[in-house]
Amino acid sequence: MTKRIFSLLLSLAAMIFITPAAQAEWYEASSDHFVIYADDREKDIRRFAEDLERYHSALEFLTGRDVGKPSPSNRVTIFVVGSGRELKRLAGARGRNIAGFYIPRAGASRAFVQEIRTKKGYPHFSTVVLLHEYAHHFLISTSRFASPRWLSEGAAEFFAATTFNSDGSLTMGRAAQHRIYELNAPNQPTARELLDPEEFRRNRGSRGEGFYGRSWLLYHYLTFSRERAGQFGTYQRALIEGMGSAEAAEQAFGDLDQLEIELKSYIRGRFFTIPISAEQAPIGEIALRKLPKGEAKMMELRMVSQRGVNLKQAQELLPEVREVAAEFPDDAGVQSALAEAEYDAGNDAEAIAAAERAIALDPARTNPYVQKGYALFRQARKAEDKAAAYEAAMEPFTALNQRENDHPLPLIYYYRSFANRGVEPPDNAKAALERAAQLAPFDQQLWVNVAVMQAREGKIALAQDSLRPLAANPHGGQRAEIAKKLIAALDKAPEGQPIRLRRNGTAETGRASANEDPESDPDDVEDEEERGGED
Repeated sequence: MTKRIFSLLLSLAAMIFITPAAQAEWYEASSDHFVIYADDREKDIRRFAEDLERYHSALEFLTGRDVGKPSPSNRVTIFVVGSGRELKRLAGARGRNIAGFYIPRAGASRAFVQEIRTKKGYPHFSTVVLLHEYAHHFLISTSRFASPRWLSEGAAEFFAATTFNSDGSLTMGRAAQHRIYELNAPNQPTARELLDPEEFRRNRGSRGEGFYGRSWLLYHYLTFSRERAGQFGTYQRALIEGMGSAEAAEQAFGDLDQLEIELKSYIRGRFFTIPISAEQAPIGEIALRKLPKGEAKMMELRMVSQRGVNLKQAQELLPEVREVAAEFPDDAGVQSALAEAEYDAGNDAEAIAAAERAIALDPARTNPYVQKGYALFRQARKAEDKAAAYEAAMEPFTALNQRENDHPLPLIYYYRSFANRGVEPPDNAKAALERAAQLAPFDQQLWVNVAVMQAREGKIALAQDSLRPLAANPHGGQRAEIAKKLIAALDKAPEGQPIRLRRNGTAETGRASANEDPESDPDDVEDEEERGGED
């Protein structure tokens, strides 16, 4: 799967200094919305989990949006790396300082951070990064609205500047101290440029760093300004109704040059904050589990696998994983990690064997079912009797679905069990793919797959709606550009006309015939393999 990393870079060299945590034991902290793995003190891990759950509850309280409790495997799993060097290596960042990064995937969303302490006062920058990315995760999970870039980043920056207090309360909407350098730098984007994407593109070459800081400032001002009360809501309603950002801004805010004058004055004044009491941000149960010796020894290797590896990297990692697995043959967590490493390295039979050992040791773990299913699906591609092979490949996913009804991967692979062999998926398989996307709205590639399916059905408007949030994603990269082209190409297609989408951003009339293998045509926008799993 093409990996998507949403990372924030440190603005000041002083910010990269990290005090290493005292070596303790590996723990897993499990809560309603998060799973945290850290080699640290039990009380610090528990406090971190509690703070993150309070943050989630505070987001629900302030936005009025209810995410609902996700299925266990669809929670965000956080790995606390501890070492800045190791974090940088995991991110694949060359010559950049990374404080943390996040990878959104259906059933396998992962975040990697350096530090877990949410000390008194302004939070550690690694925590700020995590809060920023989780704000994106939360907002995407509660709305398919395609926000302008400034609004998306301004909201994430606004919520990320949160203080966790010892009495369980939070303070949100603080001044973004981690953006002080940007906010004091010359040649920052103006309010007009933030609100008018075309204006920003025209002037980008003359602007320095400052987009995130100025987006935060504009969001903060419009949230608290008494003189402009109600205008922010008017602007957002106009966007939802389909108006462009520049037009919506002029309608809601009036003279944008005057808005810029007000912003310059606002940054020199005092900032309001929002206190959230412990009662307004309740948390559920936090379960802590000390990892057994084998699973703890496997953790650093497991983090590499969960980050995502190519074939060469997987084959280099595998001997170390096998060495730990040989030492702990009766540890279900170790055998689960081995199954993933074997699959990544292209060894399907070995992956299936390791997954079956893990399932026999602990049937409640989900990742072994996922890895066995992945391996069987890959084997099915070359099988002579594809119908029988894909039916067998669905067995571990069916077993997983029975254990965790809202796990998105069984739904995705039920659809693929037909599409991958060139058979028209039945209506319930199509509904399963759409349901998976609803369960994991943050997985951009999954929504591309849904749009491809909808276009082939002639559901042109639905396909465009599925693509719009991806096209507006400021971190979408090449996929966002392709989504924009596909939306434009679908503009020319009449509703009800089956359309086949291409990777180059074009569309043509007609869909694949029932006996045509969609993987055989490299030009098609085809499903990408999912990766990862959760125990």
